[in-house]
Amino acid sequence: MAPTTVLVGVPALGPRYAKAAIGAVLPGGRPRTLPDAQLIREDVGIDLGHLAEYARACGLALDGVLPLTYPHVLAFPLQIALMADRSFPLALPGLVHVRNRIVAARAIGPGERLRITVHAADLAAHPRGAQVDLVAHVDAGGERVWSGRSTYLARGAPVPEGRPAASEPEPSAVEGGPPSAVWRVPGDTGRRYARASGDINPIHLHPLTARAFGFPRAIAHGMWTAARAVAALQGRLPATAEFDVAFGKPLLLPSTVELRTRQAGPTDWDLAVASRSGHEHLRASVRAR
Repeated sequence: MAPTTVLVGVPALGPRYAKAAIGAVLPGGRPRTLPDAQLIREDVGIDLGHLAEYARACGLALDGVLPLTYPHVLAFPLQIALMADRSFPLALPGLVHVRNRIVAARAIGPGERLRITVHAADLAAHPRGAQVDLVAHVDAGGERVWSGRSTYLARGAPVPEGRPAASEPEPSAVEGGPPSAVWRVPGDTGRRYARASGDINPIHLHPLTARAFGFPRAIAHGMWTAARAVAALQGRLPATAEFDVAFGKPLLLPSTVELRTRQAGPTDWDLAVASRSGHEHLRASVRAR
């Protein structure tokens, strides 16, 4: 059994981002394998004010259950706590979120007490560097109610030993026809989502800090785009669902983008978000379980 650390309260992310930035430039190599550890938070309650702020940032309506993507923001601080440590083989600064897969076993009520567990898995070679998965599980009353797998790419990172990354098919493209919605995404979207999610990566906050990492302007969080797409279909999605998202070109802020949807079954959907110039930012599928 992997060593387990039980955390009391939400890990403070600002100091961890700073620690990771310093660690990325310190001399000495990083380990070649993932830490054999998991982080846990027990008896986690939902802060209704925080839930409302998240819903406002993503355009979601509060309808008595947690949005499909909301447990991700509960698990995200634990992911960062793992990735910011020097025992992690990939440096946190520069990691790019390229894929996210969610399995919702049932709807979660905002009054439920949750157990959140996070560990790292599947460090593998990638054509552009190396990638790793951060796996999160959410339990309620001893029942697994939600799982998420976030895949991060480290461009140019040394190729780890072992197998190459598994080649999984991406969600299907949705092309042609009029858009289901047109979003005018304001320049402060990254800051508003950062406050709601805790993801304060500087590439999302301001043009100046984004330029330091090679982006011409701040970019939207991939999980904001995913949650905004879910919001567009709220009320038409199954309570038990698999949500698979592949992130494409960065969504520069501000921007105008188009959402296209295609119904693939009574409650199954394919989704795509792209700019009017044709740059695709997201492909996703929702499938009932």
